[in-house]
Amino acid sequence: MEDVRVRDAGAADLPRLTDIYNHYVRETAITFDIEEATLAGRRRWLEEHAGGGRHQLVVAELAGQVVGYAGTGPFRSKRAYETSVEMSIYLAPEATGRRIGTALYRELLPRLARVDVHRALAGITVPNPASVALHERFGFREVARFSENGRKFGRYWDVVWLEKPI
Repeated sequence: MEDVRVRDAGAADLPRLTDIYNHYVRETAITFDIEEATLAGRRRWLEEHAGGGRHQLVVAELAGQVVGYAGTGPFRSKRAYETSVEMSIYLAPEATGRRIGTALYRELLPRLARVDVHRALAGITVPNPASVALHERFGFREVARFSENGRKFGRYWDVVWLEKPI
């Protein structure tokens, strides 16, 4: 694996994180967002992931540049779900296939056991064999598949849900 540094995300990372995410909004069905994220909207998102609780955000740096991020957020808004978190991971297009996602999850997943998380979940638009394989390597298992769950780029997409006990 290349010399990847994983650390907590900070305010200075926000423009790069927004650029990475917006690539997936514009070019792929990996996210079902249709409109690009704004810095103002992502600032609130970043603040929701600060403090080291259940909802965290880490970035990967390669040669001093942020090339990806992974985070946890609420699975559902009802309080009984608070110990279940939804995982997200996004890499810059030039960073895919370089085990950077592995480095991000190696840092993020062990943190969850220290903050009262019971289940980690990941919803993945399919086909996306690289993301499914990454999650399976870390012990996630498919628990549901929703057919034609979201519409983007003029077609419907399936979503597979995976979970991992923490």
